[in-house]
Amino acid sequence: MDLGLISVRYARALLKASVEEELSDRVYADMQTLSESYIKVPELRFTIDNPMLSKDSKQELLCAATGGEPSPLTLRFLELMLQEGRESIIQLVSNSYLTLYRKRNNLIEAKLLTASPLAVETEKRLRQLVESKTNGKVVFESKVEPDIIGGFILEYDTYRMDMSVKSRLAAVAHSLSK
Repeated sequence: MDLGLISVRYARALLKASVEEELSDRVYADMQTLSESYIKVPELRFTIDNPMLSKDSKQELLCAATGGEPSPLTLRFLELMLQEGRESIIQLVSNSYLTLYRKRNNLIEAKLLTASPLAVETEKRLRQLVESKTNGKVVFESKVEPDIIGGFILEYDTYRMDMSVKSRLAAVAHSLSK
């Protein structure tokens, strides 16, 4: 049984239903929160997969993992997954939904790492740069990492632009060691 294929089918069905009910943005937010919950709390997966836990308890846990008040469609979807015994692939389905939603809405995820907080104008220019290259709307995740010493690292799609001082110093050290 190909769990990836099954999870994509469930995600497509959820996306189709969410578009029809005009809840796709709300379901997207629910799936983002659920996906983050699985990452931040690894025990969630083991708890949801536990056959000794009742479906009602699993439902309550999953509702809490979506932020406490999921959309009615998300709630029905989670009930369906539990009813069908598919709780073990809920994490895969949520990730697949996020991917399908982003593709449908031409959203590009970008990560920006800097040594210190960036000015809003500079971040805006970097966002415009990525949007011009991808012809999509960019969802930026900015993070400050003092380890890179200075400069920035920008990642989107399959591209990585590393303009950090740390990588430049490593390149100089490598060339000197030859």
